Amino acid sequence: MSVRRLAKEQPDSFAFNKKSEDEIKFWLGKYPEEKKASAVIPMLWIAQKQEGWVCEPAIREIATRLGMPYIRVYEVATFYTMFNLAPVGENLVQVCGTTPCMLRGSDELIKVCKNRIGKQHEISKDGKFTWVEVECMGACANAPMIQLANKDGDHYIEDLDAEKFEKLLDDLAAGKDVKFGPHSERNASEPHGTTVLTDPSLYDGSRAKKIKLPNTEKAEG
Repeated sequence: MSVRRLAKEQPDSFAFNKKSEDEIKFWLGKYPEEKKASAVIPMLWIAQKQEGWVCEPAIREIATRLGMPYIRVYEVATFYTMFNLAPVGENLVQVCGTTPCMLRGSDELIKVCKNRIGKQHEISKDGKFTWVEVECMGACANAPMIQLANKDGDHYIEDLDAEKFEKLLDDLAAGKDVKFGPHSERNASEPHGTTVLTDPSLYDGSRAKKIKLPNTEKAEG
């Protein structure tokens, strides 16, 4: 893994908002006071979800709140690639490039990103997008796939190809709602073309043979 460094340009200060403070209270409640440093990853994540990235003042604030040396929080933030160390666009597109997705066409999705957005980690000119290639996210059966992170949360979008991906980016740029999950005819990760469960009688119990269970009737007295 290449060296990860904080962005050169940093804000002068950082403060958690009310929503973030409520989440921090929840996480700190999980640990004894002497073990509160265990909340470092959740607090970094809360800072990122609030601002879109983890800035240097946020690292200092977290270190102070958890009673940790600044360098220890810095080490965590720079080690885990889940933390953005520089600002990102409104939509962070994480493209899986690991073997199953690569074999199913993730290279085409990456080409779209380069043409539409630009270089990895950079913000598009309209401020709408940032993209990055990532390792396996565990949706291999639905390859190729991306994770989309924005104000609506973090969602998988699967069974993509270049055309579908272009349409997805068009809709996001226009502020339209997009479909999460598979962009194909299947549900979840079922095999393509599955129709075996379209008949409700196959799973609603109506085909079951009626039986009389013992000890189910009131005893006669």
